[in-house]
Amino acid sequence: MTSAAERPASSGTSLSNNSLNKDTHQTDPLRTSNGVYVTVHGHFYQPPRENPYLDAIERQPGAAPFHDWNERIHYECYRPNAFARIVNDKGEVMGIVNNYEYLSFNIGPTLMSWLERYDVEVYQRILEADVKSSQRLQGHGNAIAQVYNHIIMPLANERDKYTQIRWGKEDFKSRFGRDPEGMWLAETGVDYATIEALIAEGIRFIILAPSQAQRCRPLPNKNDPQPEWYEVGGSQIDPTRPYRCYLRGNKELGLGNGDILNSPLPTADSQKYIDIFFYDGPISRDMGFTDVTYSSSHLAGRVGSAVRGDHRPAQLISVATDGETFGHHKKGTEKTLAYAFIEEFPRHEWTVTNYAHYLSIHPPTWEVELKPITAWSCAHGVDRWQDDCGCGGEGSVWHQKWRRPLRNALNWLRDQLIEVYEEYGPQFFQDPWKARDEYIKVIRDRSSANVSRFLSRHQTHKLTAAEQVDALRLLEMQRHALLMFTSCGWFFEELSRPEGTQILRYASRALELAGDVAGVQLEKGFIKRLGLAPSNVDVFKHGGEIYRQLVLTAQVSFKQVAAHYAITSLFNHHRPAETCNLPGQEMASKLHHPCQKRIYCYTVNELDYQLQRMGSLTLVVGHLKLVSEITWESENLVFAVLHLGGWDFHCCIQQFAGRREYSQIKDKLFTALQQASAAQTILVMTQVFGKDTFSLQNLFAEERHRIMRLLSQETLTRLDQLYTQTYRENYGVLMAFHRDELAVPQELQVAAEIALGYRCMTTLRSLEQEIAEPQSCWNQIVELEAIATEAKHLRCRLNIPEGKQMLEQLILRSLWQFLHDDNDNFSQDIQLLERLIDVASQLNLGISLYRSQELYFSCLNSQIVPSCLTSLVNKEDTNQCRQLLKLGQKLGVDVSAILSKLD
Repeated sequence: MTSAAERPASSGTSLSNNSLNKDTHQTDPLRTSNGVYVTVHGHFYQPPRENPYLDAIERQPGAAPFHDWNERIHYECYRPNAFARIVNDKGEVMGIVNNYEYLSFNIGPTLMSWLERYDVEVYQRILEADVKSSQRLQGHGNAIAQVYNHIIMPLANERDKYTQIRWGKEDFKSRFGRDPEGMWLAETGVDYATIEALIAEGIRFIILAPSQAQRCRPLPNKNDPQPEWYEVGGSQIDPTRPYRCYLRGNKELGLGNGDILNSPLPTADSQKYIDIFFYDGPISRDMGFTDVTYSSSHLAGRVGSAVRGDHRPAQLISVATDGETFGHHKKGTEKTLAYAFIEEFPRHEWTVTNYAHYLSIHPPTWEVELKPITAWSCAHGVDRWQDDCGCGGEGSVWHQKWRRPLRNALNWLRDQLIEVYEEYGPQFFQDPWKARDEYIKVIRDRSSANVSRFLSRHQTHKLTAAEQVDALRLLEMQRHALLMFTSCGWFFEELSRPEGTQILRYASRALELAGDVAGVQLEKGFIKRLGLAPSNVDVFKHGGEIYRQLVLTAQVSFKQVAAHYAITSLFNHHRPAETCNLPGQEMASKLHHPCQKRIYCYTVNELDYQLQRMGSLTLVVGHLKLVSEITWESENLVFAVLHLGGWDFHCCIQQFAGRREYSQIKDKLFTALQQASAAQTILVMTQVFGKDTFSLQNLFAEERHRIMRLLSQETLTRLDQLYTQTYRENYGVLMAFHRDELAVPQELQVAAEIALGYRCMTTLRSLEQEIAEPQSCWNQIVELEAIATEAKHLRCRLNIPEGKQMLEQLILRSLWQFLHDDNDNFSQDIQLLERLIDVASQLNLGISLYRSQELYFSCLNSQIVPSCLTSLVNKEDTNQCRQLLKLGQKLGVDVSAILSKLD
């Protein structure tokens, strides 16, 4: 697009100016096809990992020390690419590049949803990158959409194909504020039925592997109406140009597998087409599997080797790989990309672009026909997601015979759920399948007002509260029926891996929701079919046992949520002691003003809560109303939890049966407690509630681990004090061992490390309280320096991850305060900050200054450098400028250029 400012001002403009503008436009590679263009596409994606009942990712031990794999890969890849460093030979930061401004990219909706919640700063950097790339590339942003939850499109039925595309489009539009021009297909899996759906939904282009093309030819024209076809089935297609792919009849293409294609193709319609880019296979493989991405000059050399020397006016060198390559699979390679985009590629006079922009200046002049059914990560079409084809085994002796039975079981379940949806959906929705396609708007915004608007748009009549619940259950059933086909479940060598277990959990939730709405019992038939999927792990034997051991045990009921709330309430200190044992009048008043809290995706309305203690026993009785924020279903429950001390809890739950019965329950339980007998209290609880009980083990993992730490804290504090005493009493002995270079007894060395770690954490907590007043922090800084000196002399390695995080945050907070507040004590404040950075290094905790660098760098050019230059021009005192710049050096930022001007 050409803005008004870029057009000739008027017809009276001189000929020479018009000619100059014309020549400029003709030679500008952003406006006309001219020269070599480079596109690096990153496919950024993480599968949905949320617990289907909690709508949250639980801790994943394999990702330690991070909470889960999303968090770990974010730290290694997604954030570093948003703030990619360009460094000098000293490792100092010379520039910070948002790689997403230069990468062509897709970010899966399930990953974007997580980023939006977890790190809004990075999320915003990604959105801003699309805007800036659009401004640079004539209105064509770098971002493209993705089929929603990464299902293999050729294996999906027709409705699921369209829903995946529509959800992907709507999710994209709600974030980037525009319609997507291109779409990434999971594993680049494609067939002509998928092409037809993409065209129908207005997608202009896709990206495929060169191995997916069958033949190509120049587009027919008047001079050559029947150009010759060239067979390129062995990955011989020229990837330096885009291709147009027309829809043609099944017969002409030799396609006929109706089970896979799902729907007939048009007999002939040459006007319907999609444009396709084939990435350069050899370079893309090298980026993923060789060391070419560790050097920007090597990367540029590798890209340069693909440039065709046949004097064509323009060509595109296009590479595509998993975005996680840059930083996660290959540590630090986001820096390579940044330097290549900013320095190496421009040095060769290559234009960094994206596919949509290149299409706008260089439409296809060739057409292509595709192989029937293909993907980029399987040499056997799409068998990796349905058969024992060997892909994914990676040399393992394990088989993948479970793949076909798993696919068959899920296809069977999908079809059963379709019957449920088509039978019950019309009771609530004018067009049930249209409602499913638009349900993405609810998934993006589950606020009560938005859900109500959605139901009003689609309902056949004004729905009652119970009907609203069933309507939402049906839609959630369909959402989980889509999630259970996420490709990762088949990708590896064994069904019982987390990926396989996860898709079975989605299937389980869909089964449960179908039962809630229609009363159908499909689980037995599903488990029977899973029994045909043999596992490589002896303890499981087959998929049915995997389902029983790893899926059924992970289901969550309303009672479990209530038990979770009841037990954790003892540790949340959510009410002062005087509110216990409320008089009847006060309690009745409280019943009309419930206390509302949230547990994952459940709203907890606390209608009553009473606590009594008797010696070492604590008894809580309460009345809750739980509401699911997903389906709006709710339950009124009564709970009682007896804490016997330590790790021992006894919790019971039952349905609320009325205030009178609830009052009787409270009287019985608190009367039993007066006897100060745990056995008697538990006996009465069993009489009232029955034998089903909950304990600490039944809590959701996050909170269970928190409470375990709380319950251990007193013991750990005593041990810390004991180790500290041992350390102090044996300090001279320890020093003697080190002085004489003798092996220190393990017991003494451990005592020293624990004692110094305990002392360090105590000091850091004190510093955290004082940091808002820098002048009062000196004692803690001095103490930390002393601890660092002792640790160095005694060769102690302080293992305090919490201390590392605290120091990083303290430095960041102090720096932000220093840069944004008025500094009455400038020299003292900056000295304190420098000492804090120094002591963080001396403690050898492996802290990261990345966020502090980013904060300083953002102020360097916008505030610090202009201020320094102004002082220099006005011949003012530049001492404060020097101090500010030396602070940058301390943070690892290159300020040598401006610093040299002050000297």
